[in-house]
Amino acid sequence: MRGFHLITPHIVDALPELPELRVGVLHVFIQHTSASLSINENADASVRTDMERFLRRAVPDGAPYFEHTCEGPDDMTAHIKASLLGSALTIPVSDGQLALGTWQGVYLGEHRERAGARSVILTLNGQLKEH
Repeated sequence: MRGFHLITPHIVDALPELPELRVGVLHVFIQHTSASLSINENADASVRTDMERFLRRAVPDGAPYFEHTCEGPDDMTAHIKASLLGSALTIPVSDGQLALGTWQGVYLGEHRERAGARSVILTLNGQLKEH
């Protein structure tokens, strides 16, 4: 579903060894060109809807100047949004937890109306985990 989705709990659930780490680094990578990752406010869901609303205005679907529209009017716009926000994050681990700020959470930005399943690669201290 298009929009920004808080995936922090899914990431933590995929890392059962996380509570036992004193210090570490988590690398998160999304394997898609029309979805993104970002860190932002996790307490108020209106931040996610406002992010989506802003990006729809900044990069409008169906703009006549886009050539790459073979998968629909959101094709090129999804690629632009994914490039603007990025496909990877590096998060420190401290005392068995992701060292995010009090109000921070990891978002998966889905920029297509009808996207398939998304794959996120997690690498914790050099050990690869697909999710």
